Amino acid sequence: MKLSTRNVIKGKVLKIQEGMVAAVVKVDIGGGNTITSTITVEAVKELNIKVGDEIKVLIKATSVMLAKD
Repeated sequence: MKLSTRNVIKGKVLKIQEGMVAAVVKVDIGGGNTITSTITVEAVKELNIKVGDEIKVLIKATSVMLAKD
């Protein structure tokens, strides 16, 4: 599979919290850092994502926002 996404980070699934429609997936990317992604429960099931799985986080965004008080 070829993708245009250039930000690909390898990690390990730490936690999956499923709701009625959406699931919050926490991924350990090393160095004490985690990335949290909200995807559909259907996508979790289709991809067969489970805690402990090695996974790739793909990030492609039109904007990344930061704020500081």
